[in-house]
Amino acid sequence: MTARIDHAVTSGTFSLDGETHEVDNNVWIVGDDTEVVVIDAPHSVDAILAAVGERTITAILCTHAHDDHVRFAPELRERTGAPIYLHPDDREVWELTHGDAIIWDHDLSDGLAIEVAGTSLTVLHTPGHAPGAVCLHAPDLGVVFTGDTLFNGGPGATGRSFSDRPTIEASIRAKLFALPDETVVHTGHGDDTTIGAERVNLDA
Repeated sequence: MTARIDHAVTSGTFSLDGETHEVDNNVWIVGDDTEVVVIDAPHSVDAILAAVGERTITAILCTHAHDDHVRFAPELRERTGAPIYLHPDDREVWELTHGDAIIWDHDLSDGLAIEVAGTSLTVLHTPGHAPGAVCLHAPDLGVVFTGDTLFNGGPGATGRSFSDRPTIEASIRAKLFALPDETVVHTGHGDDTTIGAERVNLDA
């Protein structure tokens, strides 16, 4: 059965550097009628499980460790048995939410391929928004899941701890702008865009 993409939106808070903001997060689910991977675990395990349905979650893939993306990953793991994947460069950010007593199961690394339902998601390490930020490219589906690295309108925020504007721009140019212009960008917040559209935005 051909892999497909399902989508849910959850609402909650994001906290960092003493500030808390209300946010809506995208949850992306890639798989078929039998198995899926879940990209990020924001705000509500029940909402994520409602979108997954009866399918088996084979992995929880964290695009980065800000609390609005990983706060509920351990609970989702506990309720489903699915392992958590995170890039190890985000350890300090992860520990802001979970301390060092709770840890993820597997490290993400640049070029790693995650297989699900006959398709492959390739990890692109794209630091800048966070040190361990990653994007997930699914060429068979013509999409890339960018977390908070690239949005409709430009790069993710870099005004807080652990972030850096020149680094995120370099990551986008090197890793994301190497993809075809028609590649659909599924973001961590907000609307979709394409690599071609964002190439113009960043150059401007």
